[in-house]
Amino acid sequence: MTKQLYSFDPDYVVPPGETLLETIESLGMSQAELAERTGVTTKHINGIIKGKAAITPRTALQFERVLGVPATFWNNLETNYREKLAELEERKQLESEILWLKQLPLKVLLDRGWMKKGHDNVEQVKEALNFFGCASVEKWKELWQKVLNSPEVAYRKSVAFESEVGAVSAWLRQGELEAQHINSKPFNAATFRKALKEIRLLTKEDPDIFVPRMVELCAEAGVCVVFVPEIPRCRVNGATRWLTPTKALIQLSLRYKTDDHLWFTFFHEAGHILLHGKKGYFLEVADNHNDQEDEANKFAADFLIPHDSYKTFLKGKITKSRVISFANQVGIAPGIIVGRLQHDGYLSYRFFNDLKVRLVWSDDI
Repeated sequence: MTKQLYSFDPDYVVPPGETLLETIESLGMSQAELAERTGVTTKHINGIIKGKAAITPRTALQFERVLGVPATFWNNLETNYREKLAELEERKQLESEILWLKQLPLKVLLDRGWMKKGHDNVEQVKEALNFFGCASVEKWKELWQKVLNSPEVAYRKSVAFESEVGAVSAWLRQGELEAQHINSKPFNAATFRKALKEIRLLTKEDPDIFVPRMVELCAEAGVCVVFVPEIPRCRVNGATRWLTPTKALIQLSLRYKTDDHLWFTFFHEAGHILLHGKKGYFLEVADNHNDQEDEANKFAADFLIPHDSYKTFLKGKITKSRVISFANQVGIAPGIIVGRLQHDGYLSYRFFNDLKVRLVWSDDI
């Protein structure tokens, strides 16, 4: 026969005053006598017994003198009581916020191990708040509504915005958490520009080569680069923001899963860092149109493919062999050239896609 152990977590709390009452009754002492011996009012002693008044460290010392029970005992009773009281009050609050879980991509977060699974809905709300680093659902709403309604995020105009907040905020939060594990030096614009030139040459390499190297180069310049798989209904290709005044973050999703999109997104986000100050979030989504997005687009386009070289290339007939030759000439992957030509309308989206490199997450292979 084996013993079955059960955890006991009562949904009620016993004030330390009950123990105090039992103690004085065992000594044959009245509340009035205890008050007289300790120098406090009978009303105050009665308040402690009924749980309306707290046992302070000073009162605990007085009880030790009068009752012969150590002050630490009374202090611990009071501390445990207040903690349990707070837990019960919090649980009641969390019970009223269970519906919030429906706004989150909960299954994705649990399946990917980004969030711990709670043993019930209330515990799941608590685990979700832990993941987001917010004390309450109200604070979560204030934080992420502010972020996603910022002037830089034209995407806030989407008719499905409300249902997307949970997915976008979860994706962004995971990026923040992963960035915490990257040791980066204080941001230096000159170092970052130098890093971008070297990273541009990595576009012809495989992910197992370019990913760790670009993360290392950017960290040396004060920029954390993280790759976070997209979440359904998130629809964000990349994001940029400053975690501190000296530490920036570029977050990439591989949403379109081809090298031309990845590299354009990366250099687009790099443009935001160099051009647009240290305030706000910049999210790259399909319907973003404003001056800063246009400037970041131009930065990425010209950095990857020099403007004059591109104009010269366009004067000739666009063939696959010329695309490959031009890519070798300017030192980048041919898929980037194809993506640019397709975007600018010089090439059908049906042509030369075999020159693009398809990228997948290791878990998808």
